[in-house]
Amino acid sequence: MDLNKHTMKKLLALITFTVVLCAALMNFSALLTWMSFVISVLFPFLLGSAIAFCLNIPMRFFERKLFTERRGKKPGKKPSRIARPLSLILTLLCMVGIFALVIGVLFPQLASTFESVAAAMSAFLPKTQLWLEEIFAENKGIVEYISSIDLKQTDWSAWIGNIKDFAVNGAGNVLNYTINATVTVVSTTIHIFIAFIFSIYALIQKEKLAASFTKLIRAVFQDQTVEKILHVCSLSHVTFSRFITGQCLEALILGGMFFVTMLIFRFPYALLIGVVIAFTALIPVVGAFVGFFVGFFLILMVNPMQAIAFAVLFFVLQQIEENLIYPHVVGNSIGLPSIWVLFAVMVGGSLMGVLGMLLFIPIMSVLYSLLRDWTNKRLQKKEAL
Repeated sequence: MDLNKHTMKKLLALITFTVVLCAALMNFSALLTWMSFVISVLFPFLLGSAIAFCLNIPMRFFERKLFTERRGKKPGKKPSRIARPLSLILTLLCMVGIFALVIGVLFPQLASTFESVAAAMSAFLPKTQLWLEEIFAENKGIVEYISSIDLKQTDWSAWIGNIKDFAVNGAGNVLNYTINATVTVVSTTIHIFIAFIFSIYALIQKEKLAASFTKLIRAVFQDQTVEKILHVCSLSHVTFSRFITGQCLEALILGGMFFVTMLIFRFPYALLIGVVIAFTALIPVVGAFVGFFVGFFLILMVNPMQAIAFAVLFFVLQQIEENLIYPHVVGNSIGLPSIWVLFAVMVGGSLMGVLGMLLFIPIMSVLYSLLRDWTNKRLQKKEAL
């Protein structure tokens, strides 16, 4: 009789799942609309959870190094009550300091870069025009078309200046006179503020939230299922934490390498290009190439030969980074072979853009670890038979 009841429960669950799945497929467009609405409502809390997860990494470091190890406590022992607030304050101060440093360094460099690029373009484009005329000297039609372009009448300094003025003043004026844009900006600001407040609350109360989540799933699922869910959550937490730490460290190393080598070989815009490459390198695999194109264009305006040398330098440092730094700093930390990293980047980028590239590598690492464990268990069972 118990077996029949158990079988009937399984059949009922299967029938319910089939009915729900058919209804969802038949109303797929309505389901997507409903899901987008739910995501838009929950977006501040999802963003806050992501912020809390990222801030938790340095906060745990401060808690462990400043308030546990220095007091001679065991690694597993709970730190004092003031450890959490002080560690959170230190983390926020570090984040603000990093942003202030980057903005303080980057913005003055950008202003001077705009001015130097304007002057360089005034000298570079006429030379390029003469060079193209020499190449296509046998084709009179192309030569006449190139000669008809009057570059001397173009005031590149004024053109670059207009871009600067629009970036500083024009965007603000447009926002002031555009109601929709203003509403969007205000709504985004409110969402970010709510997300930030939620992240602070989540960081302070993270043990209670974890305990509540564990209690909920223990009430809903059986013990064996609960252990599997907790194992997946623990594995995901470790993998994502290691990936974020490794990716930031790898980007910092790569940006520092470019800055130092460019200073040694006296390339222009060493600091600006180093910062840009460090930021773009946060995007796995393909991010550094975005910084390369920016740096190549800036140096090309000053000295074409140095631009070629910069391309050579980039590919040399990129090989060092891909073969020595990335496998040890990021690859080993998440335990994912290079071929699957590339696969995750391509799939994530095609589905969700840059965000997908960042998310799919740790997700793929978790799936790879679970599949590897499952495969090993199955092989052990077969060998035992």
